[in-house]
Amino acid sequence: MSGAPLLAAENISVAFGAGARLLLAVRNVSLAVDPGEAVGIVGESGSGKSTLARVLAGLQLPTEGVARYRGRAIFEGESAYPGAMRREVQMVFQDPYGSLNPRMTALAAVAEACRFHERCSAAAARERAVTLLADMGIGVGDAVKKPRQLSGGQRQRTSVARALAARPSLLIADEPTSAIDQSAQAQLLNLFNRLRSGGLAIVLVSHDLAVIRYLCTRVHVMHEGEFVESGETHDVFERPRHAYTQALIASIPGRTRRTAATVSGTNRE
Repeated sequence: MSGAPLLAAENISVAFGAGARLLLAVRNVSLAVDPGEAVGIVGESGSGKSTLARVLAGLQLPTEGVARYRGRAIFEGESAYPGAMRREVQMVFQDPYGSLNPRMTALAAVAEACRFHERCSAAAARERAVTLLADMGIGVGDAVKKPRQLSGGQRQRTSVARALAARPSLLIADEPTSAIDQSAQAQLLNLFNRLRSGGLAIVLVSHDLAVIRYLCTRVHVMHEGEFVESGETHDVFERPRHAYTQALIASIPGRTRRTAATVSGTNRE
C-alpha cells in the first residue's frame, strides 16, 4: 500500500456475554483499505467475519481497538461515523430482501435514499434513482416492482444502488453473493469491478474463495475470530502457509476455477 489508508482498523476485538458465557467473536485483528482497493475477508460461518464487518460499518462497537476512517476514529462514544463521514461508508447486507422495504418498489427505495443524502426534490431523486438502477442493469420495467417480484440478483443490485445513492468512498459487502445464483453472482462481481475502476474501495466478506479471488487484491483468512493468514490474494491462494488456509482451499478443489471462469467469461460492460 502507498500513502494513508482510507480505512484502518487496529487491534479490534469484540466480546459478547460475560463470565462463563463470554464469547470472543473477534480477536485482536488489524486491517487497512486503500482508496479504490478491494480487500477480502474469508472464512467459514461463525469465524467472526460478519461481526468485524459490522464494526467497520459502524454498526457494532468494538470491545477493544480502534477503527479510523481518513485518520479519524469512526466511533465517538456510541455514535459511529459522525457528521459527513456517515454517507461515505455504506454497507450491503447478505439478505437484500431483509434490507429493502417490502412495500416500496425498487425505484421508490433508491429514490428515498437519493432524496435523503442529496436533500433534493422528489423529481431529481427519481431521476437519479432511474440512472443508478440502470447502471445496475435494472430497467424501468423492473424498477417499478416490489422486492418479492424481483429475482435475488435484482434485489441485491437494488441494495447496491441504494447504497450508492450516498456517493460512498467505501462499500462494505457482507456475503453479497451467497443468496443468488451463479449468473447473478457474475453480474454483481462485474459491477463491483466497474465501481472499483471508478475509485470505490470495497471490503468484501465471503466464505466463497472464488468470489474473493476474482475481486480482491488482498485477503485476510479468518478462523475463530482471528486472522490466521493475510497477504496478496494470489500469493495466499497459490502458496497458503497456514494449515487452516490450506484446508479451506483444498476442500473445494474445483469450485474456485469453475466459478472464476464463469465470472471471467461474463461481459463486464
